[in-house]
Amino acid sequence: MPNLATWIRPKDDKWFQPFFAKHPDIHVFDARKGDVALDQMDGLLLTGGSDISPEFLRQEIPDPSVLDKQIDPERDRWEFKAVEEAVSHGLPILAICKGLQLFNVALGGTLKLHIPGHNLPHQKENEVQPLRHDTAASHRFSKVNSAHHQAIEQLGDDLEVEAWAAHDGIIEQVRLRNYPFGLGVQYHPERSRVYESLFEDFFARLESAKR
Repeated sequence: MPNLATWIRPKDDKWFQPFFAKHPDIHVFDARKGDVALDQMDGLLLTGGSDISPEFLRQEIPDPSVLDKQIDPERDRWEFKAVEEAVSHGLPILAICKGLQLFNVALGGTLKLHIPGHNLPHQKENEVQPLRHDTAASHRFSKVNSAHHQAIEQLGDDLEVEAWAAHDGIIEQVRLRNYPFGLGVQYHPERSRVYESLFEDFFARLESAKR
């Protein structure tokens, strides 16, 4: 039985459960609910959440007022440690929204701390954000449900862009170069069955990577 490490907000449980239910053989360990033995995990799922705590960012913050008022240093500390553990063992990683940003920072990248026009209400659960793709993109969705106010600025080490917003070039999907499976997306694939192929790919890699 493969073990999956994650940290999921209570309000996001409902989105992930249908995908987990299709794979009852995968044991999901949610660090929000208790200790997770990272040395016994077979994959890592980084999910959405509040902005990364300033103490973990690799850049100056000219205007702290643009950051979320409710940050979670405990969660950030766990997730940065989890990324280090997962990458060191070549485990499958799927990073979503805040997870993509944290994945990028963990690999040495920086963020645009506030961007306009990417956090509108109708973008949260509707596929309305047109994308452009690199020719080598592993997953292609013409429009996605992306809603966020921060984004990747400088790419982390060995990350490559797979997709970006068609109208302004904001990075929406990256992959970790020369790595078994390391995919980060700015949109929310858990919120629609449109993205089922992405989860199926991740779960297949997880099942084959069991330590």
